[in-house]
Amino acid sequence: MEVWLSGTRAELDAATAALADLGHVIQQGQRWPMGGADAGRYRLYLRLAVAAARIRPAPDAGGELIDLTAARALRRPA
Repeated sequence: MEVWLSGTRAELDAATAALADLGHVIQQGQRWPMGGADAGRYRLYLRLAVAAARIRPAPDAGGELIDLTAARALRRPA
C-alpha cells in the first residue's frame, strides 16, 4: 500500500504509527515542508506492507463513521 500524508509533524507521527500498526513500513520518504497557507505542515510518502485481512474491521469492532460535513467545517481554507 502506498499513501501520501499531509499534516503537522505530530499528525504525521501519529498517522505513521497508526498505519504501522496495521503491518509494517517498507519505505518512508523525507518530510517535505509545504508553503503558503499550509506553512508549518509537511508531506510524507509511505509504502506499507499490510495484509488485506487486517484492513477489514470485524462487524462488532465498534468503529465509527467519520462525519465528513463536520470535518470539512473544521478544515482550514486552502
